[in-house]
Amino acid sequence: MTDSIMSKAATMEIPINSNGDTGTLPEDDSLEQAAQLQWNLDEKDLQQVMVSGPNLNETSIVSGGYGGTAEGIIPTSSIKGSNMHHSSSSSSMTAEQTTRGVAVEKLETVKKWGLNTYKCTKQMISERFGRGSRTVDLELEAQIEVLRDTKRKYENVLRLARALTNHFYNMVQTQHALGDTFAELSQKSPELRDEFGYNSETQKLLCKNGETLLGAINFFVSSINTLVNKTMEDTLMTIKMYENARLEFDAYRADLEELSMGPRDAVAMARIDTAQQQYHVHKEKYERLRSDVTIKLKFLEENKVKVMHKQLLLFHNAISAYFAGNQQQLEETLKQFNIKLRPPGADKPSWLEEQ
Repeated sequence: MTDSIMSKAATMEIPINSNGDTGTLPEDDSLEQAAQLQWNLDEKDLQQVMVSGPNLNETSIVSGGYGGTAEGIIPTSSIKGSNMHHSSSSSSMTAEQTTRGVAVEKLETVKKWGLNTYKCTKQMISERFGRGSRTVDLELEAQIEVLRDTKRKYENVLRLARALTNHFYNMVQTQHALGDTFAELSQKSPELRDEFGYNSETQKLLCKNGETLLGAINFFVSSINTLVNKTMEDTLMTIKMYENARLEFDAYRADLEELSMGPRDAVAMARIDTAQQQYHVHKEKYERLRSDVTIKLKFLEENKVKVMHKQLLLFHNAISAYFAGNQQQLEETLKQFNIKLRPPGADKPSWLEEQ
């Protein structure tokens, strides 16, 4: 467009007057208009280029020389788009493979769990209806049954000792309130001051001895609770694991025996080999847990005798001293077993103890 304006301006006629002299051009003559128009157009094109510069996505790579044909021009936007599509497709394939691997692993875990549950349930039903055989360790089974019976009896002792603690605590609180009431009446009744006075002292002494006895009983209850609900319970948890391992061992043993009585073709032999491997794995697990149960039962019996010997002696000496009115012997009993009583109002620990 600028070239056409310049060519028009170059071929424009110059007016000549009758005398052959050139006429005076006006201020807005054609040459000046053409030059001004060209400048305005060039400035406008430059602004347009600066505002809307070249798009990198639309940049072209010219394969030929200057003035080559359009067949050698490769748009870079197509190269960039193909690379992005390849990268996104490869990442999506990797994520899909990872998800598929996790799903397959979970499926295999569920499959093994279902097969193991089926075999153990089948063995349990067979044992219950007397159709299947089970592995029995008579000596160990007898020890386990003795432990369960002992735990039931000790739980009963613990329940009764807690009931005794609650009742005795209420009695001590009643004695404390009664002693305060007697002391108040001794001040307000001059004619019965002595009688109310020594009754008040008696109740306060009984209350003090009762608090000392409560400390001994609480220590007894705490020790029995630890023995029953922690030590014995831990051994029973191991026994439960042992019984589950015994059931799994018998289930895979019965499965191996059933396969061994069948045909001996290639498929059957492969199944027998797999069953033998599973049988040995569960046999080792069963024998290991049986050894653990035997050791724990031995140590539990030794610990039970030691703990109960100390606690029964404490309970007997404290009860005897309290009901005999022997305050000195009661306090010596607590010192003998390293029992420290909290002073009144010390139920809540101080801020320093909480740190």
